[in-house]
Amino acid sequence: MHRVRFRDPAGSVRQGEYSDGEVSFGDESYDAEEVDLLAPCEPTKIVCIGRNYAAHAEERDEEVPDRPLLFLKPPNAVAGHGDTVGLPADRYVEHEAELAVVIGEQCRHVDEADAEDVIAGYTCFDDLSNRDDQDEEQNWVRGKAFDNAAPIGPVLATPDEVPDDARIQLRVDGETRQDSTLDHLIFSIPELIAEITQYMTLESGDVIATGTPEGVGPVEDGNTVEVEIEGIGTLEHDVRQ
Repeated sequence: MHRVRFRDPAGSVRQGEYSDGEVSFGDESYDAEEVDLLAPCEPTKIVCIGRNYAAHAEERDEEVPDRPLLFLKPPNAVAGHGDTVGLPADRYVEHEAELAVVIGEQCRHVDEADAEDVIAGYTCFDDLSNRDDQDEEQNWVRGKAFDNAAPIGPVLATPDEVPDDARIQLRVDGETRQDSTLDHLIFSIPELIAEITQYMTLESGDVIATGTPEGVGPVEDGNTVEVEIEGIGTLEHDVRQ
């Protein structure tokens, strides 16, 4: 099943189901083009994982960590499908396609064996990264937490819809930049949930961005970015600078 948050023609925000280009809520159905698709969740925080693909660590000339490398993006970073993201002025920004895990219930100290019980579903994510400032900072606030630096969507797919080896791709203006599969993750989703919840409570709607494969590259004024993950669909957003 694919679920969406959307704004209907009357301006009301709804949660419904998405199938074959149609959005349904109650006894109403809309063509997806008639409504505004919103980010599929409203996180209190986004927990991101750095260097979770070995090939990406290599292209950044960095070591693979011996435990998950965690950093945060705040709610102001959220953007949705079809949005235009304003990039920081005079900064070099790169795209990073990722699988996002959306948490379904408040949880703490979750064992790996129980991790699937707290997952609401999966969606697409673009971890936009201001490298100029990221490479100068310790906590990556300017590099990772600028407004709309976390496009997410377009739908929330239940876990059964997404294969363990699902293909993940990113295109800029139709050119494929990233192309890998989820089975190349160094730390699995249950490992990530167990590690994160040792230190913090996750709330319903919170997001874990699981890391990006190799092929990251620049985005510039006027580009259109697409993140496609097998079993979920395609997140699309534009950028301006």
